[in-house]
Amino acid sequence: MKVLSTLPKFRTAHGIFLLAALCGSMLAPPAQAVRIKEVAAVQGVRSNQLTGYGLVVGLDGTGDQTTQMPYTTQTLANYLQQMGITLPATANMNSLQLKNVAAVIVTAELPPFSQPGQQIDVVVSSMGNAKSLKGGTLIVTPLRGADGEIYALAQGNMVVGGAGASQAGSKVQINHLSAGRIPLGGQVERAIPTPLNEGSTIRLGLNASDFQMASQVVKAINNRHGAGTATALDGRTVEVRAPELSGARVSFIADIEELTLQNSKPAAKVVINARTGSIVMNQAVTLGPCAIAHGNLAITINSTPVISQPGPFSQGQTVVAEKASIQVSQEPGKVINMPASPQLSDVVRSLNALGATPQDLLAILQAIKSAGALNAELEVI
Repeated sequence: MKVLSTLPKFRTAHGIFLLAALCGSMLAPPAQAVRIKEVAAVQGVRSNQLTGYGLVVGLDGTGDQTTQMPYTTQTLANYLQQMGITLPATANMNSLQLKNVAAVIVTAELPPFSQPGQQIDVVVSSMGNAKSLKGGTLIVTPLRGADGEIYALAQGNMVVGGAGASQAGSKVQINHLSAGRIPLGGQVERAIPTPLNEGSTIRLGLNASDFQMASQVVKAINNRHGAGTATALDGRTVEVRAPELSGARVSFIADIEELTLQNSKPAAKVVINARTGSIVMNQAVTLGPCAIAHGNLAITINSTPVISQPGPFSQGQTVVAEKASIQVSQEPGKVINMPASPQLSDVVRSLNALGATPQDLLAILQAIKSAGALNAELEVI
């Protein structure tokens, strides 16, 4: 089986593949044993995303330019009205220069089983033209879920990891200044019910669709708690009979999460980042015998200036032009025989022998896959 490909030839990039081989040798011993909690999770036990709109005050003249951001002024007027302060009806809102205020979007993640009074971290991001949120304070902001209900309140002093300085038109900035974080700045106001204690069964959702892994999970649970305790509904869902009492159910789930799956092998996969050229593969990737031709194509463009000088007393002007020459040279491709590679280290060694950069290997791996010699799934991100 032969695969012919003519691609630009560059220096060999050993680092990415040697790193993948090193990770595979350290993380994937021959007798790999993983726990059920590492490959599956209880369905219904999940976090929820919260978001809200608020104001950051106390900025050192780096807030929104309110003449261009009318919603900042309007939001502040509404807040003052709630505090019992009403601005005169004749006041021109656009004329207010509130450079110490910025309109922001606040986001947070509500962990499962969160109860009222517990604190969560929140992230604050500018939505206007504020130069910096450093030193600002977020005033109380309701955080809503996808259903529009308020589940938490956020308030506190922000932590911004960036720094910047400007003078006489010059500006120096390190990291990002228009977003920050408030550790434990949100307080849960409403709990989200979970179906953990409902019904006589629970369902485990595998992190990836894999029939072999689902079968291994069922076998491990049935060996521990008796035949018929677990049943695989499909390649990603396992249904487990659980105790009725909530306390016993929690202990039961904790027990099955610690069960190990012996000799479990994940599906072979090669992940390719087309933007950066990064290539990562797991220890299950194998390579069949094939032959690859990897050539060298070079295009050279030269530009030579040409000067046209007028004759004496002709009242002409000197004209400068350019003459371009293009040369294309292509070296004959060298056919490389790649033997069968049953282990990740052999795959890495064979690919490094091609002398190609990761960008070239993107096309080479796709061609090998099309030829049927790459025993893995290709995923481009």
